[in-house]
Amino acid sequence: MSMSEPLLLQIVNQHIPAGATVITIDKPIQHPAVYAADLTGDGMPEISTVYQLNSELYLLILKFVQGHWIKMALTKGLGYGVTLLTAAPVTSTARNNLIVGWQIGAIWSKLAVYEWTESGLMDIAPDDLYYSYAEIVDIPGVHGRDGKVEIALWIHDTGEAYRVEIIRWQQNQWVPATDVYRAYFPKVVKYYEQLTKQYPDYVFYWYYLADAQFHAGSYPAALTSVQKALRFPEAYPSRENLLELENKIKQAMTATAGTHARVTAWLYPVSVRTTSGTPWGYMDAQGHIRLEPVLEDAQAFQPNGLAVVIKNGRAGVINLQGQYVVQPVYDSINSFSEERAMAIDSQGFKMINEQGTVLTKRAYPFIADMHEGRAMFYNENPNQTNGSSSLYGYLDVSGNEVIRAQFASANDFQQGKAVVQIKDQEYALIDRNGNRLATYPYAYVGPLGDGLLAFQKESSGKYGYIDEQGNIRIQPKFTSAFAFNDGQAIVNTAEDYKSNYGVINMRGSFVIQPAYNDIRELGENRYALGKAIDAEQPYIGSLYAIAELNGRILTEFIYRNVENYKHGLASASDGNQTYLLDLSGRPAPGYPRVTGAGSMEVVAPDLIKVFVDQRLSYVDRAGRIIWQQNTIVPLHPPYQVREEKYKPNRDYLVYYPQVDGLANQIEQGKLNAKLKELSQVKPIPADQQLDYTYTGDFDITFYQKQLLQLQLTGYNYPAGAAHGMPTMVYAIINLTDGQLYELKDLFKPDSDYVKVLSQIVGDQIKNDPQYSYVFPDTYTGISADLPFFVTGDALHLYFNPYDIAPYAAGFPTFTIPFSQIMSIINTEGSFWRAFH
Repeated sequence: MSMSEPLLLQIVNQHIPAGATVITIDKPIQHPAVYAADLTGDGMPEISTVYQLNSELYLLILKFVQGHWIKMALTKGLGYGVTLLTAAPVTSTARNNLIVGWQIGAIWSKLAVYEWTESGLMDIAPDDLYYSYAEIVDIPGVHGRDGKVEIALWIHDTGEAYRVEIIRWQQNQWVPATDVYRAYFPKVVKYYEQLTKQYPDYVFYWYYLADAQFHAGSYPAALTSVQKALRFPEAYPSRENLLELENKIKQAMTATAGTHARVTAWLYPVSVRTTSGTPWGYMDAQGHIRLEPVLEDAQAFQPNGLAVVIKNGRAGVINLQGQYVVQPVYDSINSFSEERAMAIDSQGFKMINEQGTVLTKRAYPFIADMHEGRAMFYNENPNQTNGSSSLYGYLDVSGNEVIRAQFASANDFQQGKAVVQIKDQEYALIDRNGNRLATYPYAYVGPLGDGLLAFQKESSGKYGYIDEQGNIRIQPKFTSAFAFNDGQAIVNTAEDYKSNYGVINMRGSFVIQPAYNDIRELGENRYALGKAIDAEQPYIGSLYAIAELNGRILTEFIYRNVENYKHGLASASDGNQTYLLDLSGRPAPGYPRVTGAGSMEVVAPDLIKVFVDQRLSYVDRAGRIIWQQNTIVPLHPPYQVREEKYKPNRDYLVYYPQVDGLANQIEQGKLNAKLKELSQVKPIPADQQLDYTYTGDFDITFYQKQLLQLQLTGYNYPAGAAHGMPTMVYAIINLTDGQLYELKDLFKPDSDYVKVLSQIVGDQIKNDPQYSYVFPDTYTGISADLPFFVTGDALHLYFNPYDIAPYAAGFPTFTIPFSQIMSIINTEGSFWRAFH
């Protein structure tokens, strides 16, 4: 039975009381509140209408019986109008439910979903189901449409912003229809994209855009939007809500990496030892190489799907397809923050966006990462005003100097404010435009934290805390004081080189007594409390226990290292094994333990990144190896280089090479013994606490014909020292007989190679600006046994740190092409002939 609207109205008007009028629904176009649909499942449509009588609303349902329309149901309505009248299969595919939106306010309606039962008409919608706009549609889920409708409710928040919820009737109750979000929310995304273009300075539109993109599965875009919202000085709905959404987005990106949710598989960096070094590439979550290892370094992909890589000594940025979005032309590139990264070249620091566009008008001596739409920078201060050699200011996201360089020091912005130093004994609190909000006449004022700032009255005095107005809230009584976070701050009370850390609340009372060598915030309401391994040598390190914010200690002091908590898990190592802790501070069930010291991170649902004993690998939740770096490098048969590990003590670790395949096993044994010696494999006490750490490793840096060149590196770090001492030795081997070559072996016996090479190096120091760092008058020539290495066309001589240059210069290296010294090279000698 097909009925037009005029016919429906004619029938309805014959059955409503005298004086009653059918309600008009205004949107999407004005039309009378009448609707015909089968509500009983008998194949015949019933007529539903809403009319008004004496300022009251009534819902009337008429049924066609034996040639006549009779009243099937009559119920009193709500509010003063109707915004929705339709029918659709909500509870069953066999029949329709009547859906009515009762208007109770200018932008609010109460949803009613009626079902015909043996007892009559029953509203199955909750009493508090209010909305501003509703859409009734069978939205496809992962298996397509199921024949029943979902109800998308747009619930007004502020301005033109709406919170969108999608519900369905399932197993006799209303439940969120999260499985159809990806199909529906692209429509919501488009709605908020228009609003953010029209009102780019309204934070709540950015929040709802991020939320919609998150529900639509557009995680990189959602992350960009929520981070945009976080840059506004006034958070909405709150900074906590924004951070929670950001965390959910990042968690979803991790959880979906490498699955069907991504068109392009998420990738993870891997290294492969080869005959020409250890290049880096990327694998997928199943351990398959997706981007071949041809890079000198490969960092992890960031949430925006970009990764910093090194190629030919220069840093660039690639996407998940391996395409360069930033060409490798920089010395280094920081991680992206708020869609901006700081790239460094010979000119200095520059700000780039995710497309590689340089945004700054010039290079700076320094630019910090972007925080809340502001990046701190400094210029040299030629006039030495305000007692500082540098002047600090802030750049905006476009690279403009939004706050000119004028401060003696500065901090990142937090919640729209930053602490800066005006001059000696004067600090200030400024807003994002540089306006001064408060002035503090103190020797030191630290960054913001929960409205309090650490300060010193005098430069050698104790630390206390002031509020943002400059009022002293906690009197100076600490030897060091850190920023407040979640209402607590870590402080130190020790008067000597030893540490005595505790945690105070915002009243200055200790919630964790000052009794620890170290305290670290781990996030997620946890601390790591550290007791000194050796009380008389606290700089050696600590053993940690996990504690709650109130100081309740959850574990023994057994961990040598603990990383921050992330989604309820934290990586920890006891020196012998590395594993993940749950929030109880104990090894998390369902995750593996790995022998060695290092860290672990869950990077995909069944993929764990492991960096233990200076080696990267990936395992699944059961501990099965998905990928690990190779330990054998094949050379031309029968030769190979084999990696061996020596770890006699938790503080001493060496990876050293052994060469196999030499015809003479005795010579092979002598060679490998020498390689162990050069690699610093020597007796070390097993259980004794060393007062230093040592790590050693190697690389194959040159291999041609019968010549194999191994670079053996080491780093000795005394406990408590400002820095350690690196070492670098080259083992240059003839694979035929195992001979290790010295510098003299390259030259004719009667040549004065020392004099010739000394002159060349001296000329380079004198004439090449790159060697301007060499100490004046320290170079007096080379020694006969100066360290060296070779490449296919050149000899390279190098000096150890401090020999002729400062520590920061590393190993000053001088390249001499063979063509320049051919007259003294012994081209008939075994060294030269081994690779020619």
